[in-house]
Amino acid sequence: CARSLSLTSSQNVSESPPARADSTFKVTMVPGDGVGPELMTAVKEVFKAADVPVEFEEFHLSEVQNMASEEKLEEVLSSMKNNRVAIKGKIHTPMEYKGELASYEMRLRRKLDLFANVVHVNSLPGYSTRHNNLDLVIIREQTEGEYSSLEHESVSGVVECLKIITREKSRRIAKFAFDYATKKGRSKVTAVHKANIMKLGDGLFLQSCAEVAELYPKIKYENIIIDNCCMQVYNDNGLYSNIIDNLAAGLVGGAGVVPGESYSAEYAVFETGARHPFAQAVGRNIANPTAMLLTAANMLRHLNLEYHSNMVSEAVKKVIKQGKVRTQDLGGYSTTGDFVRAVVANLRHRTV
Repeated sequence: CARSLSLTSSQNVSESPPARADSTFKVTMVPGDGVGPELMTAVKEVFKAADVPVEFEEFHLSEVQNMASEEKLEEVLSSMKNNRVAIKGKIHTPMEYKGELASYEMRLRRKLDLFANVVHVNSLPGYSTRHNNLDLVIIREQTEGEYSSLEHESVSGVVECLKIITREKSRRIAKFAFDYATKKGRSKVTAVHKANIMKLGDGLFLQSCAEVAELYPKIKYENIIIDNCCMQVYNDNGLYSNIIDNLAAGLVGGAGVVPGESYSAEYAVFETGARHPFAQAVGRNIANPTAMLLTAANMLRHLNLEYHSNMVSEAVKKVIKQGKVRTQDLGGYSTTGDFVRAVVANLRHRTV
């Protein structure tokens, strides 16, 4: 049951002259599980080298490391609401049912109303894949539908899972996508759905998208069934959206290279596009920090720290383009530390 919007056909926008910030910004940091803490260490090292005026308020929230409680959740939420900007790793969700259907990850989204998840899948210069020159954005609604967390056992052996679709939230995510396309200079919005099977639920989503599209005559609008969309390479699926984000990331190099972010009307939370904790790599110094560093650069742009954002993103992309330092997922033998040191070296070379 796909309920997402894909954006294609971007055009470059000239950057404004770099400027130095006059104050320090407070940002909530939640490292999460798996290699999240290691990636956050990479962010802090790079920010220090770039002299980024950001101060982190760090909180550890984990359901698998016994570091999750109502009190801890409220502390994180309080910090996020005060700072309005956060950067976080993946908080792993156990599959075992322990009396609460909604995970801490999901509860964070609901409390902050982080309805729009944005993942920009963009080919990296210097790293060739089967599909090059890709530039698409996946936007998905992540507070209702299958994320409603409403299920129950009606009779023994029969479980009902409820998918909630509302006109209000369908129109909201559609408007977000069209506004995003307008702001970023993109020419087309595609609504991905399964209305041929879920005629009422996805049908309402599709109808809402079409209604909003009429308000944006300069942007081409189309809809496509998820099956066909998958065949045309760029795709998304609201039901198993994390899987599709991971697949889309795979088109340009894997889960370690694609940044992402989530928005509400008031808050912005920055996290990697492919939400995978990569638990098998913990402590082995092999995780690719590219996605998290690019996510952090996008966060700086959101804070209007254009100069520092460009510094960090250009330093990361230069390492990829040079090809001398590559982690295992990109076919190399370099460590996380090697990559971070190469990025820092690029930063220092730029400031000399």
